[in-house]
Amino acid sequence: MPVHLFGQLKCTSEAQCAAVRVHLPTHISLSRAEPGCLNFEVIPGDDPMIWLVRESFLDRPSFEAHQARMKGSAWAEATVDIEREYQVIED
Repeated sequence: MPVHLFGQLKCTSEAQCAAVRVHLPTHISLSRAEPGCLNFEVIPGDDPMIWLVRESFLDRPSFEAHQARMKGSAWAEATVDIEREYQVIED
C-alpha cells in the first residue's frame, strides 16, 4: 500500500531558507534514489518562507527506511529548527 506525505516546511528566517536551498539538492537526489521512492518534491511556496513537500513511497517499509536515513543526514542537521507540518496518508 503506497504511503504519501504532504505538507510544509515553515522557515522563520532567511538563514533557515538559505539552509534549505543549500542542502535541498542533495536531499532530493538521495531521497529519489532510495528503493521504493515513487515521488519526492520540495518546492518553494507562494510565501518565500514556506516550502511545499510531496513524497510518495511504494509501501510503509520504504517510507520508514527513508525516515530512518534522513534522520542522520546533513539535511536533518541543517534544518532541525525548521517547523514541519505534515500529513501522512496510506492508500
